[in-house]
Amino acid sequence: MLPISIGLNHKGLFRICGSVTKIKALKEKYDQGEEVDLVNEGDVNSIASLLKLFLNELPVAVIPDYLCANILATFEDRPGCTLRRLLSSLPKAHYSLFHFLIRFLVKVAAHSDENHMTMENLAMWGLGCFL
Repeated sequence: MLPISIGLNHKGLFRICGSVTKIKALKEKYDQGEEVDLVNEGDVNSIASLLKLFLNELPVAVIPDYLCANILATFEDRPGCTLRRLLSSLPKAHYSLFHFLIRFLVKVAAHSDENHMTMENLAMWGLGCFL
């Protein structure tokens, strides 16, 4: 498993696409249930692209369609809708993945002076991956 801190200061993180050949090879290993050593077999751009591919290929989005409208409503300040309540209604696997990804993206944003991925940039990236 790749230590979470590797690549956080990489300029172009989530912006520069990785090697299609490398992404395909890593995905095949994961799909076959093989152990994958991302430190030795991957590079930052390919691993970031693999993460995005994984999220985009989930059969159900991290935040399922049935919750999207209600979550958006919380930002419009509609009474009765609380973000915490809505997120806690996610299926356990979705909530765990969402929680991990948010914590990871906060760490990425903490290095935005080096990687140029601000909270705003990551929010746009996340919209494409979470929904």
